[in-house]
Amino acid sequence: MGKTKNTRYKRPQFSADGLSVSAVKDVLEEEEQQEEAEESPAVELLEKLQSPCADVREYASASISRVVQQSQTIPSFLQRDAVRRLGPLLLDSSLAVRETATGALRNLSACGGPDVCEDMVRQDVLTPLTALLKECCGGFQPSSSPVKKEQKYTVEGVANEAVNLLWNLCESSSTAVSVFNRTGLTDALLLCLERHPQNIQLAVSAAHCLHTVTEDNSELTGSVSGAVLAALENVLLSTQSSMEHVLLRTLAAGSVWNLKACFSSQCQAEALTAVVATLAHCLSLDTGSLIPDLWQAQESRLASKSTAEPVSASAHSEEQPATGNGASVEEEEEMEEGDGEVKKNGRKKNGKHAKIDKDISDFLPRDRLELREAIALLTAQQTSLEIIVNMCCSDEPSDDEWEEMSSSDESEMCLDGTDGNTSLLSPLCLSAELHTTLLNHSVPQQVLKKAEFPSVSALDICRKDSSWRCLIKKMQRVQCRALTCLNNILSAMDAECLGGAAGLQAVAQHLSSLVFSSEEVLKEEEFLEAVTSAMRSLLQIMASKKIPQCMSPQQLMSVCEAATRCELVSVRVNALAIMGITGSTLAKENGSAETLQLIGNALLNVATKDADLVVCGEALDALFDVFADGDEAESAARSINLLSALKALQPIFKAKIRKEGRGGKYSPDQLCILDNIRINLRRFIGYLETLKKK
Repeated sequence: MGKTKNTRYKRPQFSADGLSVSAVKDVLEEEEQQEEAEESPAVELLEKLQSPCADVREYASASISRVVQQSQTIPSFLQRDAVRRLGPLLLDSSLAVRETATGALRNLSACGGPDVCEDMVRQDVLTPLTALLKECCGGFQPSSSPVKKEQKYTVEGVANEAVNLLWNLCESSSTAVSVFNRTGLTDALLLCLERHPQNIQLAVSAAHCLHTVTEDNSELTGSVSGAVLAALENVLLSTQSSMEHVLLRTLAAGSVWNLKACFSSQCQAEALTAVVATLAHCLSLDTGSLIPDLWQAQESRLASKSTAEPVSASAHSEEQPATGNGASVEEEEEMEEGDGEVKKNGRKKNGKHAKIDKDISDFLPRDRLELREAIALLTAQQTSLEIIVNMCCSDEPSDDEWEEMSSSDESEMCLDGTDGNTSLLSPLCLSAELHTTLLNHSVPQQVLKKAEFPSVSALDICRKDSSWRCLIKKMQRVQCRALTCLNNILSAMDAECLGGAAGLQAVAQHLSSLVFSSEEVLKEEEFLEAVTSAMRSLLQIMASKKIPQCMSPQQLMSVCEAATRCELVSVRVNALAIMGITGSTLAKENGSAETLQLIGNALLNVATKDADLVVCGEALDALFDVFADGDEAESAARSINLLSALKALQPIFKAKIRKEGRGGKYSPDQLCILDNIRINLRRFIGYLETLKKK
């Protein structure tokens, strides 16, 4: 159905698994009935928040943060005004109460979903949160005064909980982002970011939040100071080798990309090179060897520790979660695999959400350093790929818009504080300099490597160690992001930049090896969407360049048959487009009539029976391409009675457009394309009737 837009990633939102505020009202009566049978913990815990004893308030806050991880308990807390009761405790005189209360609100925002976050913002939770963040950042200890290990609660610990709560709210609420812009919280995040040599967890949390709030935020972009850009530059130039520092630099690179309009022409090339170099280094890290190495380091360290120290109560206490509001690794595993899972969402696709696992690193016991590193590595690589996806996305201003932006009189700040009047990455940079920089850093090759299946040795370790099992989904997600990234690179870059015909055939061979490795992979929706998008782009380019395909029509048909059974509309559309491209290429070859009949029957079946109009339209569009010209196509069309089938379908398709087009199910753009297909269907029937008269 015409040219497809490249995928563009938004920062992840929360999944619909969380219980929304509207759902709270629906279950109130049921809750009241249940409470008659058993007492809700919400009543007692919320009452204890008002206790004059700090220890009791701390206990109640920590208990609430644990209880609300079970989403079915959230309505009882919201019904009893938990947000307004916890809010004042963010500024409690006790540091322990501050941290546990902030942690409780953080978990409520993470487990409750976007509607709960919006409700929290409406209840003005950002007022005490803003005051808390500014107070915390003013109380950080000097670099020369390290925190004593025996301190359970610290100002930086409170700040970390506060930053994570702010991040959750800004991910889900545009109102929260507006408040962020107005209250100058960028400066607070900046101070947290600058703590990376002393407190990498706090810095990473701040970098996550900054990466979120800088995306598509023109109001913030217009007010960003040179200090922010300089701080991001300092992070990019840092040399610490830990995986958490790799993640920190990756997030900083994403923020620099989001803030590209703040840079002058004198700085744009340097900034672009720094961003791409950071992403390329992250992708060059081999998870297949690093994850086994990290696991082995953990085993060696724990074995050494167990022989050197007798088991004691204090040693056992170190196995507890790092924060009072955290879940144990076992509980996190249950949430990862169960219906009550705490997750964040990816972009919304066809009415379904692409789920992204919640980063559980903050909930890991203190001695799981290596697992924290492994999670940071995979998160960094996923983020790097998403940034590159957006770099190669066609959803950018037009040339005229770029020229208008470039000629603006508004001055912008450079990294070194100098003024300029040209936005970063003009059309020349987007089409040439960016592509050259990506190629110079071997980014396409790195992306292709990440599109391979996860290492067998890494998977084996994750399967045998239950606490590392959460990495399996993360490794699979990196692969899917790499395939999506490959799709955008294929669409945005010239074929010659990818090695010409030989390079494209190598990519095709690679995709073929992925798809046909086992039947199980064709049952994974996320993988199917990513791989069919990449295959569609690749085959389109190869067909336009008349490059021979290395996949047989039978192989492609087996993929398409699996894809057309998928619930995701985008996967079905990709499969139909692949059949259309393959069929139109085969129509030019002698002896292809039999295969064209198979393709034609498959497309007719979808066009007639699929419940989604967009999919039906794509099937018709593919039929037009396959049977547009050639003796083989004419022969195949007669064999499958294409003319009579389309005549029977025409009034049904027209009626569906008229009926379903009014319900708001389809966008104006989709309806416009569908109407064009309706017109083309009438013309194509006329063309087939002309052929019949010959």
